[in-house]
Amino acid sequence: MNTAVLRTEARLLAREPGSLFWILVFPPLLLAILGAVPAFREPQDGLDGLRVIDTYVPVAVLVGMIVAGVQSMPTGLTGYREQGILRRMSTTPVRPSALLSAQMLVHALAAALSALLALAVGRLAYDVPLPRQPYGYLLALVLAVLVALALGSVIAAVSRTVKIAGAVGTAVFFPMLFCAGVWLPVQAMPDVLADVVGLTPFGAAAQALNEATAGDWPGWTHLGVMAGWTVVLSVAAARWFRWE
Repeated sequence: MNTAVLRTEARLLAREPGSLFWILVFPPLLLAILGAVPAFREPQDGLDGLRVIDTYVPVAVLVGMIVAGVQSMPTGLTGYREQGILRRMSTTPVRPSALLSAQMLVHALAAALSALLALAVGRLAYDVPLPRQPYGYLLALVLAVLVALALGSVIAAVSRTVKIAGAVGTAVFFPMLFCAGVWLPVQAMPDVLADVVGLTPFGAAAQALNEATAGDWPGWTHLGVMAGWTVVLSVAAARWFRWE
């Protein structure tokens, strides 16, 4: 990968206050708002003794990834294609693939930083335990980032303009937030709904992160769902993506 392209993409993302807010600031802010509610800091029988704030740390971790992959990255890639930048780069020593790789890496790093901030806020502000199975948590985290980027790549591939990418990203964004547990934590969902949500990329991610947080190795079914979606979405993106 061209390091100059990577540095440029990192600087460009740093100049996007809207994207940075939703990727880096909003997830910890969501935790702070929820943690300010006294009842959410008390153990709940319906959550097997967990507090509401405990269940929302994995959710906040996923929110940053969803924003980075589904909303921020697709509009950037589509904008480059719409403005003819990718086509012009094909005639230079710097290949368009270098730009695509840099975009994906920058957003992956932003999503990882968002996850660390959410974990830190949960631990330092509300004494939420850190994952008791760190290796399983890290594996689930990596797969969640990969599936978010793969989904964003599909959105960029099928969107001809930035406006379309924004509209498609928004249409995908809210269902993915629901599956991640933003409105109802997966632990509180009825069993049938939790099983259905577990077949989606971020529903499986939420359950895998919850299991690793509790000290268990993430279920291979949940890891397999994320890996499967990553492969399918990556193949679809490669098939449908056009440089012009």
